[in-house]
Amino acid sequence: MSKRIIGIIGGSGIYDLPRLESKKWIEVATPWGDPSDKILEAVFEDQIFYFIPRHGRNHSYSPSDINYRANIYAMKKLGVNEILSFSACGSLNKKMKPGDFVLVDQYIDNTKHRASSFFGKGLVAHVPFGNPNCKRVHTSLGKVFKYLDIPAHFAGTYLAMEGPQFSSRSESLLYKDVWGCQVIGMTNMPEAKLAREAEICYQTVAMVTDFDCWNTETPHVTLEEIKKIFDANLAKMQDVISQYFRQSSNMISDQNCKQGCNNALDGSIVTHKEYWDNDRLKKLNSILNRFI
Repeated sequence: MSKRIIGIIGGSGIYDLPRLESKKWIEVATPWGDPSDKILEAVFEDQIFYFIPRHGRNHSYSPSDINYRANIYAMKKLGVNEILSFSACGSLNKKMKPGDFVLVDQYIDNTKHRASSFFGKGLVAHVPFGNPNCKRVHTSLGKVFKYLDIPAHFAGTYLAMEGPQFSSRSESLLYKDVWGCQVIGMTNMPEAKLAREAEICYQTVAMVTDFDCWNTETPHVTLEEIKKIFDANLAKMQDVISQYFRQSSNMISDQNCKQGCNNALDGSIVTHKEYWDNDRLKKLNSILNRFI
């Protein structure tokens, strides 16, 4: 058994959770550069957790400019073994309405300009990603949404686009009708891939803010409308996090992630240890600690 330490990645509002104790913003250096901002360390009902504002507290980073590797590595360095990733998204499904939440279970990565792996020349690994979200965390969150009676969908494919522009209608129809996606966003890739490489349990909680432009029955989305829906969901998001902390044990068993979240590197590193590149190894120290 190992200590359960939760990481949360998302927007503003997380650090306004009521009854937070021992709040402090800390700097975490990583060999991959700086995370999006300082990281909030806090305690909620005896549960320690860390929070990274994905775009920075002043929303200084576009989705393409976020240093995803630094964010995930910082979480790993702090001992986080479970990440809840909250993000706004557009809906590609009439049943998933603005204001609903979606516990994503699959992704299609259509980003183009982002570093998507910690591994590379000198130290190569291919981690399994068939089930990209942690089943244990997914199940636990599902119970929370049901208990709180908050509208939620417990499956859905998330299309990760590059942005920062929204889709054209033809793209939106492609993602919806041909690729079979349910929601679309700009931030959860390569975040989910990197969490798996770092052997951290991970789950996306997507908050539907609008119907994407495939739906000609609704006006084109505006940032003002997205913010309005997001703000309306903020209290619900805080309730979900609070209840999740309450209902979950402070301990996590390694046996609870047999699908491979916390042992994803077993059998995945193809470079023999005697040939590991020293510079790459130094940058992977926190991730490969159990192998060293």
